[in-house]
Amino acid sequence: MAKTKRGRVLWNLPSRGRGTCPVCSSTRIKLLYSQTKTDGTSMKVCKKCSKAVQSRVDKVTV
Repeated sequence: MAKTKRGRVLWNLPSRGRGTCPVCSSTRIKLLYSQTKTDGTSMKVCKKCSKAVQSRVDKVTV
């Protein structure tokens, strides 16, 4: 049986959940993972950068 609901949540997000990753600067990539900086601000990053070291995440200026 087909899974018709798979990915349906992305349709409600702006640009279908895609954008430019603030950590690695990849364009038109899905930003689905939350990453928190040491100062407490949260941002959405791509799958590759969800496992990035904290020092690399802290360098981002948004």
